[in-house]
Amino acid sequence: MSGGIRSVKVVLRNPLVKGDQVDYNIELTDSQLAQDWTQALKKELIKNRLIEKNFCFMGFPHTPRNLTYLCKELNDAVYRINIFNRTGVWETMGLQPFVIEDYFVPDGVRFGDEYPIGWNESNLGLGVKHEVMNRLHNYFEILQGTVENLSSYYKYADYDTKYAIRQLNNICHEIENLCLSQRKQATAPEWIRPSQITTFLHADRYHLTDEHRQGFLDNGYDRVFSGVYMHWTQIGKTLFEVFRDEHAPELTDTVCEAITELKYFSGEFDVEWGKSVVHGGAHEWHNKQMDEFYLWLQTNNKDRTNTHLSLGYLPLGQVNLSTSFGTLHEATVQQILSNHLDIYKIEVDGISNTFDYCWSDYNYKQMQIDIMRPGYDHSSRG
Repeated sequence: MSGGIRSVKVVLRNPLVKGDQVDYNIELTDSQLAQDWTQALKKELIKNRLIEKNFCFMGFPHTPRNLTYLCKELNDAVYRINIFNRTGVWETMGLQPFVIEDYFVPDGVRFGDEYPIGWNESNLGLGVKHEVMNRLHNYFEILQGTVENLSSYYKYADYDTKYAIRQLNNICHEIENLCLSQRKQATAPEWIRPSQITTFLHADRYHLTDEHRQGFLDNGYDRVFSGVYMHWTQIGKTLFEVFRDEHAPELTDTVCEAITELKYFSGEFDVEWGKSVVHGGAHEWHNKQMDEFYLWLQTNNKDRTNTHLSLGYLPLGQVNLSTSFGTLHEATVQQILSNHLDIYKIEVDGISNTFDYCWSDYNYKQMQIDIMRPGYDHSSRG
């Protein structure tokens, strides 16, 4: 990577004991995308953009953001939406009233451990209740719409309600990840799949080039422990998610409407903290799943070499585990991270920003709403 930026430093801290800190270094791949991403990241740091810390560390089985806490946050969001519905604004603008009648509790979103626990479909223990989660995500899709076609419900909502609508999606995915990780912790702890999702409020987006998209062919759906990948910057399902979640349906026009190919990149990024899973590797279940997926694509006349289908993950770099944590042992690294689930500082090429706030702060929600007001105002003009 001659003349390019070589690494990015990330400092983490304990969200409850903020003086307790660790840091790690990302060594970048030798690619144009990695260099363009670092430039985008630097701009986010210079603009003092906030990190969305209430949707950041996913899949860690031991976290202060437990199921009881997440259900409370969901109920707060539902309350805000229902109260706004009473104002009559939506009806005045020609929309139907929208009331969410669900009330969320841990036993309502997940089967308890009194059920048999395992990966057979009949073993329900610690498994998420999919119908509840699907209904929740459907509320979000109706109320928010997509990046390119925002819902009128979202456009006419006030600041607090826009924030609440966004939380429906964030918390839905966080609950799904938490339930999955805790189920794996009970059955196959080596297969928990924690990750770090680093997103900024109002992040600038840039068009992916054909050179950037080459990463889809080079990497596919491989995810390696401590690998760093471009964050998916759009709302909507991928082809792989449709294949997996909807049991390989025929790609009718109706199904395709929900699918989005990746068009943009930003200074955002994800870090994989779970065990490496690569196609052609030692894990036959993954090889089988990917082979079936590629056959499904072929059956539906989709060319897997077409990079505009966005099939996979775009790699950016790798965390240097030895210099960062002093060990290559995955469980040890995961334990260190579990105690430091708050991003405190990011530094790249002499540019840095400190994020001295946390989801546990009493004023965190209001701070986010205040920062997001320009975007909220822009969406209301759409």
